[in-house]
Amino acid sequence: MPSAASDSSPVMLVQLSDSHLFAEADGALLGMATRDSLKAVVDKVLEEQSQIDLVLATGDLSQDGSVESYQAFREASERLSAPKRWLPGNHDELREMAIAAQQSDFLEPVVDIGNWRITLLDSAVPGSVPGYLEDKQLQLLAQALSEAPQRHHLVCLHHHPVPIGAAWMEPIGLRNPEALFSVLERFPQARALLWGHVHQEFDQMHHGLRLMASPSTCIQFAPNSEDFALDSKAPGYRWLRLFEDGRIETGVSRVDPDLFDVDLSGAGY
Repeated sequence: MPSAASDSSPVMLVQLSDSHLFAEADGALLGMATRDSLKAVVDKVLEEQSQIDLVLATGDLSQDGSVESYQAFREASERLSAPKRWLPGNHDELREMAIAAQQSDFLEPVVDIGNWRITLLDSAVPGSVPGYLEDKQLQLLAQALSEAPQRHHLVCLHHHPVPIGAAWMEPIGLRNPEALFSVLERFPQARALLWGHVHQEFDQMHHGLRLMASPSTCIQFAPNSEDFALDSKAPGYRWLRLFEDGRIETGVSRVDPDLFDVDLSGAGY
């Protein structure tokens, strides 16, 4: 269901990513209580954004794949009075996610809003940390692009399709990025790619496409790290303002760094 944004007004999106919730309300990841950090991020969104047209949840909503964790995510994000869209990450279980998304359109992969079309792709591979876009997902993308040539397009997925400068993360990104870019290069209306997974901010141009990644609502990974390393930066979210002419304004906002501690000695997650 598209929002009420008109074709002439900018569309405001909020991205929440990598919340890593547990079935247990007090579940913690490397010392951070993930339900508490998500709540603090949603508080920050409510403080800063007076109008939201769409909320994007770009994977790893759950750490344990439990129905209860997805229900907790749904409850926390319902405080944001805007349509929602979810996509799975490598920690997610699609069947349990779908149970928690019943009687909603959270898992609908294409949404038109303002002068834009947003397409959400499933790059998760059961039992695998790296991602892969199956032919069905690439066909979905090509169809979404070809059916709306007059719209600007934002494409979302979980796994990073380009190197981000962290050597340990390169083997666990998208395994077939060339297939993704091969589709996108056929359609000049494709404006941007947005993803999660990397728990850090990223914003670059690639062959005319804006490439963006965003903080986690819980722990953060240290940029440009050779091996797994955590950052002391606070949980956060990304906002995106999409204009009728295809321009994008975007930024990252984080909660008070004194609200949460993280175990910086953690060796994995």
